[in-house]
Amino acid sequence: MTTKFEEKDFSDEGLNKAMWKKIFTLFKPYFKYVYILIAFNLLIAISDVLFPIFNKQAVDYYAAGMGSQSELIRFAVLYLLLIIGTTMLHYFFFRVAGKAEMGFSFDLREKCFAKLQELSFAYYDVTPSGWLLSRLTSDIFRLSEIISWSFGEFAWGIPLMCLSTYVMWTTDHTLTLVVLAAVPFLAIATFYFQKRILRSYREVRKINSKITAAFAEGINGAKTTKTLVLEENNLREFKEETADMRTHSIKAAKLVAVFRPLITLLSSMSMAAILYFGGTLVFNKTIGFGTLLLFTSYAQQFFEPLNTIAFIMQDIQMAQASGERIVYLLDSQPSIVDSEEVIEKYGTIFEEKKENYEEIKGDIEFSHVDFSYIEGEEVLKDFNLSVKAGQTIALVGETGSGKSTIVNLLCRFYEPTGGQLLIDGKDYRERSIGWLHSKLGYVLQAPHLFSGSIYDNIHFGRLDATKEEVIEAAKLVNAHDFIMSFKDGYDTDVGEGGSRLSTGQKQLISFARAVLADPSIFVLDEATASIDTETEQIIQYAVENIMKDKTSFVVAHRLSTIVHADRILVIRKGQIVEDGNHEELMKLGGYYYRLYTNQFEEQEDRNIR
Repeated sequence: MTTKFEEKDFSDEGLNKAMWKKIFTLFKPYFKYVYILIAFNLLIAISDVLFPIFNKQAVDYYAAGMGSQSELIRFAVLYLLLIIGTTMLHYFFFRVAGKAEMGFSFDLREKCFAKLQELSFAYYDVTPSGWLLSRLTSDIFRLSEIISWSFGEFAWGIPLMCLSTYVMWTTDHTLTLVVLAAVPFLAIATFYFQKRILRSYREVRKINSKITAAFAEGINGAKTTKTLVLEENNLREFKEETADMRTHSIKAAKLVAVFRPLITLLSSMSMAAILYFGGTLVFNKTIGFGTLLLFTSYAQQFFEPLNTIAFIMQDIQMAQASGERIVYLLDSQPSIVDSEEVIEKYGTIFEEKKENYEEIKGDIEFSHVDFSYIEGEEVLKDFNLSVKAGQTIALVGETGSGKSTIVNLLCRFYEPTGGQLLIDGKDYRERSIGWLHSKLGYVLQAPHLFSGSIYDNIHFGRLDATKEEVIEAAKLVNAHDFIMSFKDGYDTDVGEGGSRLSTGQKQLISFARAVLADPSIFVLDEATASIDTETEQIIQYAVENIMKDKTSFVVAHRLSTIVHADRILVIRKGQIVEDGNHEELMKLGGYYYRLYTNQFEEQEDRNIR
């Protein structure tokens, strides 16, 4: 049993300073681009301020018939150079901002994926894959886009407003005050709407995670859905999720739909006031028409960055909703970690010090082990087991008895909550996770194959293996013949998750992959539960021969595959209730005897039919 995944609720938090500090730390390698963007946008702001001055000069001086022909030519050339320069600045701005966005997005995805490699089994037990996909795709895209472009927009908008205000103030105080009169109202509107927009977008991102999870679950479970005729039920549940998404998205859109036109309305009212008061001054010949043109241009320029900054603030609210969840993922800690002393000697999973790895002889001891997935609900209590190197141990028992828990503890996918697990007489927590896993061969009931060729999937067992060693591993598990029956042999594409192969074929490739690693400890967790009798016999042969002299644990569903095991342990409610080889347990006439006899009779009935 595992706990249900509950996403952290950020809805009652305002500006998350700690989150932004973390994001800016991650963005630090791209600050060099930010400095370039700031420089470009300062120059763009200066050029934008110069255009109205040039226009005023053109109207009040040259359009009025003043100035010589040569002056007019020089003016036109300077105007053209200003246009060309501004165009080039915009080009480089977009180019640099795009580099920052793509680079930051790449790094952030890499860091998130690296974190996923570090996290323990327990994390994946409770975290939906759709939640993770949403973090690594849409959230990272949104955050990197907004962060990369916002610096430049601020570097353009604020200097432009300051310079425009200075030029206007030195030209005419009254008209400048008319332009600035709308600023307090813009500030009030921005403050009022931003908190509400943030709250709405947080809820939208939360529901989006659920929808992504539903997509992933629907795709992965498509065959089950069809065999159980659950299409209508699944569609109904999905509609409920999307309806919830639509409701909150519409709420957020309504807020934006009010906020943006309100900003535009205030800007337009200010422009109308400029035209009215400025037109009056022109009519009374207090100012020239060129001056009015200058103020209308600056009013547009003044409110454009204000609008842009207001919209950036809105986008930042959306980015915060995404950033909070990305940081939450990056801050997640694995439940199984090595101590600093162990890391110093053996390294980490990304930087292994394999030269310090000791060989495993194979003696294993569970000493007074306690374990629970949920506090207060113990699966194992004072569990004791001693295994000698080279023994094959079979675990049988009813579902939920603790069989898989025992092998998962052995593999250190989880750790005992009490007691010790010793390998060759030493607590395995005194050595690294990488050390143990590098000595481990694990074959699951439902093997997972990666997209690519058969060769690639076997080769994953040991990346430094030669092609001859890969083929030899396949031959050892009797997979070579069926592989060569394919047109492309070892280069055959297995499809997503091995979809182009049968369950038995996938199992044999998985087994070959484990054999290639030449592990010291083998674990087969229900490895024959979903395969045909012929493949079962092949795996049984491998269990008896390939795993000879290696410590092996076999969680068995079909008891015919473990009759030659050195010891068969019957597990009930986390305790060993029977212990012996096949002949000893059959003579005992207990649980194992009844279980084996029932399976044998069922097999005989199927053969008769």
